[in-house]
Amino acid sequence: MKLHEFVFLYRRDLHRLKKEISAYHTEESLWVKIPGTINSGGNICQHLIGNLRSYIGLHIGRFAYVRDRDAEFNLRIFTKEQLIEEVDFLLEIIPGAILKMNEDLLTEEYPQEVVEIHSHQSYAFILTHLYQHLAWHTGQINYHRRIADSNQSKV
Repeated sequence: MKLHEFVFLYRRDLHRLKKEISAYHTEESLWVKIPGTINSGGNICQHLIGNLRSYIGLHIGRFAYVRDRDAEFNLRIFTKEQLIEEVDFLLEIIPGAILKMNEDLLTEEYPQEVVEIHSHQSYAFILTHLYQHLAWHTGQINYHRRIADSNQSKV
């Protein structure tokens, strides 16, 4: 895959993530934990923000960031409006970070282990993995939003 193709996919799905967060009817429905699940839509979105700001924003784009992964899942770091602002910020930095890369860098080893599933984690492998991670969790947020908003309207 070429750099501009990665940029297309990340932009598309970051816009989808923003649309999902914006679609929550209330601030409370964003943070409700549905029985049988362990994370709210808000916590999943915080996790995606931390993940992308760290692995692409910091390690590729050199945008300063200190990640607190535990807080992503256990605290309300952001309001709904702030989550949307953070996704907008990702829409600025992620394409820029990727497009600053040289195409040849895609085959080189990524400087930090992200997941322990492959012995040679090239930049292309990591960008693909992180994109899939974004798409996976955006789908979870969509499902969470539909249930949480439905339950909130019954209260």
